Amino acid sequence: MLSLRTTNCVLKVLKTARNEQSFHRWLAPTLRELKRRKDSQGPEKPVHRKSFLEWNYDSEIYAFSKRLGEDFNNDLLLKAFTERSYIIDEEEKQKSVGIEQPTLNLIDNKELVAKGSEFIDDIVKRYLRTVLPRLPEEGIIELHKYLTSVETLSHVSYHIGTPELILCADFPVEKLTMANVLKSIIAALIESSGENRAAIFVRDFILTQIADKDLLQFWDLQHPIKLLSDILARDNIQSPEPRLVGCSGKNTILACFRVGLYTPHNKQIIGLGVGETVDIAHEMAAIDGLRQLFGTPENILFPYNLELEQLCASTDKNLSVNEWSQKNLPVQPTNFELHQVKMTSSC
Repeated sequence: MLSLRTTNCVLKVLKTARNEQSFHRWLAPTLRELKRRKDSQGPEKPVHRKSFLEWNYDSEIYAFSKRLGEDFNNDLLLKAFTERSYIIDEEEKQKSVGIEQPTLNLIDNKELVAKGSEFIDDIVKRYLRTVLPRLPEEGIIELHKYLTSVETLSHVSYHIGTPELILCADFPVEKLTMANVLKSIIAALIESSGENRAAIFVRDFILTQIADKDLLQFWDLQHPIKLLSDILARDNIQSPEPRLVGCSGKNTILACFRVGLYTPHNKQIIGLGVGETVDIAHEMAAIDGLRQLFGTPENILFPYNLELEQLCASTDKNLSVNEWSQKNLPVQPTNFELHQVKMTSSC
């Protein structure tokens, strides 16, 4: 009410005659005092949209389904958005007004979360093993951890518009809750439209989170120089020899060195690294060599148009880094070949 009165006063001041004073002396001090009081109270707490008069939850659920281009069962989608904490909170409210045995026609999403989590784990591993057949299983596991982490899933969940639709006791919605709701949405899609549509959903919204990233940044390679030498030794190749191929700003704080790794038998470069010291550049060159061996270059293009039947079996695993060698690699199509096959079949 105080802000409304102030607004009315300001409007009256603006309507005064031209020959009269266009403002009063009390106006500026009053506005400063109002701002001071507002700042002392801190920022306003976010309010859930369900508290608005024009809020229609059924319409919002329907619109959410259409925005994603999916055909959800409305009852399953409502169940996917319902957290157990919301049901408990509503029961407590009914008990507080004298209802001893509150009844709610709501079911929480616990079962859907478990089913969706299992499906996401399976699809992510199968896709990574299909498009990255040369990457050791340890790298697959680290990429899988990143894609199925709470941080990644909550990021995806937030940007498809779930926070305003989640029925839970707390607001703003926690990241863990948003991640669980995304899992339950995928489970609801499985029961509504089948596993093929759910796999496409996982591909489009979750797997694309590694599109612009260096894949080896998620895998903490210990002693890359020794690891590269051990892998080459399994293929009867001598340890690569480092060579300083360029430097600039030597003996300054902006020093930059470039080191290349060459195979002794044919003098071919297998890795190139840059660093502020020669040792760092040598280590980066070894990581670059491993990146080339594992088929994970920085400009890698993933075939995101693969479908469920094109993924490898869930039981297939990549070679471990301790047994990795060119001789032991299974004969599988590369991601570029998969992309070409898909393009040819679509034509």
